[in-house]
Amino acid sequence: MSEHDQNRDAAKGGKPATRRQILKTAGAATVGLAGFPYVQAQEKITLRYLGTAVNQDKTIAERFEKDTGIKIQYIAVTTDDVTKRAVTAPNSFDLIDTEYFSLKKIIPTGNLLGMDTKRIKNADKITSLFTKGEVAGKKVGDQGTAPKKVMYLPGATAKTFSATPTQYMTLIPTVYNADTLGIRPDLIKRPIESWKELLNPEFKGKAAILNIPSIGIMDAAMVVEAMGVYKYPDKGNMTKKEIDLTIKTLIEAKKAGQFRALWKDFNESVNLMASGEVVIQSMWSPAVTAVRTKGIACTFQPLKEGYRAWAAGFGIPKTVTGKKADAAYEFVNWFLDGWAGAYLNRQGYYSAVLETAKAKMEAYEWAYWMEGKPAAQDIKSPNGDVLAKTGAVRDGGSYEARMGGIACWNAIMDENVYMVQKWNEFVAA
Repeated sequence: MSEHDQNRDAAKGGKPATRRQILKTAGAATVGLAGFPYVQAQEKITLRYLGTAVNQDKTIAERFEKDTGIKIQYIAVTTDDVTKRAVTAPNSFDLIDTEYFSLKKIIPTGNLLGMDTKRIKNADKITSLFTKGEVAGKKVGDQGTAPKKVMYLPGATAKTFSATPTQYMTLIPTVYNADTLGIRPDLIKRPIESWKELLNPEFKGKAAILNIPSIGIMDAAMVVEAMGVYKYPDKGNMTKKEIDLTIKTLIEAKKAGQFRALWKDFNESVNLMASGEVVIQSMWSPAVTAVRTKGIACTFQPLKEGYRAWAAGFGIPKTVTGKKADAAYEFVNWFLDGWAGAYLNRQGYYSAVLETAKAKMEAYEWAYWMEGKPAAQDIKSPNGDVLAKTGAVRDGGSYEARMGGIACWNAIMDENVYMVQKWNEFVAA
């Protein structure tokens, strides 16, 4: 996943009129040569936003247009197709929302410009998880494509990454999270503390794994390590031998009847869990939330080996210039300004600039979502569904506990083609 993703009113207080406000005023009726009034059509900017459906939220687009007059046109495709378009058709979008692991394929094409941090108002407030690979001053696991490895470019048009911070970021982070297993505690009735439980014969026919190869294989690697079978130097970049070992482990479990399903779709994972057909599986945080809103017990279970993390961000293709580029930067600045961050945090995701999001959340909401404290009152989703009752504590606890517990990041391996081929053998087994 990814699953994965802001309001400017206060920032405008007391500042000179912006270009957009001047344009709006200039749109008033003017007298033409023949003495007839005509209205000068105000140029309406539309940004074509390429990304996956999970990050394309109608409410965010509507709020942004209300605040700025700029329209967002969503182009929803799969994660793989986001990358393909960025590589082959950079003029087909104005703004890309993509995962950091895709950058190893996109940046060498030169199709994305470095994001100029001097044009990003809150650039210096972006969480240290991205800029330094740290949470609360402590390093987190960086196997796979940790954002800090692909965060910076040496120059605006560079095709290689910079190992040290520069003025140019590849993407400005939007939304991120750390994934683990989802469980039905009411049906399992005992503590679950390790990834190895996914292949425990006790759950034969009642386990499920995510059928997106590059992510599913990392969940499988977490299991292989937890079982003590093998320790990977980098779960996000396996050798052919390591891929063989991982897939062999999965095929053996599948042939023994371990898996009820291999799910591809968010709703599928929700239905498997809600029906009780599955009691333990790879799961995404909002899917756990969706099960709970049906009144069914479901836990996003912290595990001793840690989490598999993912992160997405905004980039601008080199084909976007002038007013379009200004509008794209305006959207990114608005996104980091708090409203969208609070909106994402209320869904169980995490926002890139915590300080501005906090300012747009109620104190009890922040305490529940970010500090791991018991809910002082019912916790509601942005559309008013009760997600947690008074007294409940968020799974995985605080931001520091969860994001500080990352073991690896979503990645695309050097041996990706071989890995997908082997994964397909597992699916067909």
